[in-house]
Amino acid sequence: MNYSISIYWILLVTSSYLHAQNISQWRGPDRSGVYDETHLSREWRLEGPDLLWTADGIGEGYSSASVTENAIYTTGRKDTTEYLTALDPGGHIRWQIPMGSAWTRTYPDSRSTPTVEEGRVYVMSGRAEISCIDASNGRMRWSINAAETFEAKHHVFGVSESLLLVDDKVIYTPCGDKTTIVALDKHTGDTVWMSESLHDSAAYASPIIIQYAGKKIIVTVTCRYILGVDAVDGTMLWAYRYFDLDTPLWHPWAPVENMVTPIYHDGHFYVTSGCNHVGALFKLSDDGSTIQLVWKDSTLDCHFGGVVLVDGHIYGSNWINNRQGNWVCLDWNTGNVMYEKEWETKGSIIAADGMLYCYEEKRGHVALVEATPEDFKIVDMFRVKGGSGPHWAHPTIHNGVLYIRHGDALLAYDIKK
Repeated sequence: MNYSISIYWILLVTSSYLHAQNISQWRGPDRSGVYDETHLSREWRLEGPDLLWTADGIGEGYSSASVTENAIYTTGRKDTTEYLTALDPGGHIRWQIPMGSAWTRTYPDSRSTPTVEEGRVYVMSGRAEISCIDASNGRMRWSINAAETFEAKHHVFGVSESLLLVDDKVIYTPCGDKTTIVALDKHTGDTVWMSESLHDSAAYASPIIIQYAGKKIIVTVTCRYILGVDAVDGTMLWAYRYFDLDTPLWHPWAPVENMVTPIYHDGHFYVTSGCNHVGALFKLSDDGSTIQLVWKDSTLDCHFGGVVLVDGHIYGSNWINNRQGNWVCLDWNTGNVMYEKEWETKGSIIAADGMLYCYEEKRGHVALVEATPEDFKIVDMFRVKGGSGPHWAHPTIHNGVLYIRHGDALLAYDIKK
């Protein structure tokens, strides 16, 4: 083959592979909450980093922003309908379309973060209506009432799951008596497979995908189980009764209010849940067919702010009550508590460039914190002044910009060095 033609095909295949891997979604490209960003500022001005813009009118919501090179996507509630909004990099609304029925009971605002890949946006409403929408113009490509189709069983707060893409499949966790996890064809919405049913209710966590022992394994948490499913055909590999782990269950939601996406590293994964439940590290067997409990911890019972793993340590905030919590660091290998510190209250956390970004939920302070197990070392902080309601949305970082969602508003801050 001609040398120049060979180089052309190598570049084409490489480019296609990279493009296929370019997913914007809940808590970053790999759902770990750790963003692969560099050259970020290590200090802010007295009033915080420069506010680039504020976009109002996106609808009330707790969902995060999914950011691509040329657009920003998020969901929001207006009355009883949820909308998907696309903004340009300057914060101007390009289009806004209805995408499903909102959850209308407790905490009705939108909570599912869009998943964006190859010109398509995948979203799910608070009542589990799943849609695939053209990223460029907002045209609906396909939509299904997934809760009705799969006889879903949700808990009292509706649906908070952000859809996972695995190859050509969209992954959703309806639970109930018909199935537990399902895979849809991402191009058509047709059912590819349904896992067996564990006869459980869906929690509020979003799944992750791990590659281990030659398998792609979907890992997620339901009300009672931590489970692993083969992404190829939906075979249930293991289901561990997280509900039954040693824990004081005096709080009524302690065993079932699971809201935190698991994190994975080197054949192990960590789960945690608030309301006085426990967190735990599990080890996969050599072939991925079983899991074993390594350690459990009752200090970092994260409510819904997520956790991150940085340099062998887990960081997040714990639950003291629904309005109060401290900031905690655990050793990944042992579960030992490195610190537990007071700062404002509990909240969400992400990481980038060796720093933690902590967003407390009561008054909306954002702290820049050193990712060190020695102490909760705040370098700088500021207060979010746009929007209204609880500060529950997880921040997003893309190309040196920090995106903070607060109610009906999305704010963008310049955090480049």
